[in-house]
Amino acid sequence: MNYEKLLAVAYAEAKAGFDEGGVPVGAALFDSEGVLLGRGRNRRVQDNDPSVHGETDAFRKAGRQTTYRDKILVTTLAPCWYCSGLIRQFNIGTVVIGESVNFEGHRDWLIEAGVKIIELNDALCIALMRRFIEQSPHIWFEDIGECHSA
Repeated sequence: MNYEKLLAVAYAEAKAGFDEGGVPVGAALFDSEGVLLGRGRNRRVQDNDPSVHGETDAFRKAGRQTTYRDKILVTTLAPCWYCSGLIRQFNIGTVVIGESVNFEGHRDWLIEAGVKIIELNDALCIALMRRFIEQSPHIWFEDIGECHSA
């Protein structure tokens, strides 16, 4: 499986979100053969909806699946608690993470549940998120649920 190719789909979503003034986290859900089922991006700012994270947007757009154990969720940033809960709730089998430098997420909790984690440490994902955090720290800290004055 070419995980970098799958990540490119999620990265395009993250870049679109950044260009819209939103949090640049993109995601995509694929079947076990790498066929795209759904793609999305964090739209908390754009839609004024705190529940639209990249992973949840892609998950919703993929539609109902009879099982998720054989699915691959690709995300540009390590999943937060909310998205990690979605992954565990629906037993998504594999999560490909573009980067966990800017946010470590909850990989250990996913691994404990039997989720296969593939980290790519992608330079584009790292740079885009770093740029966003520098430009919009107040939105970033709101998004990850921390209170900081910026």
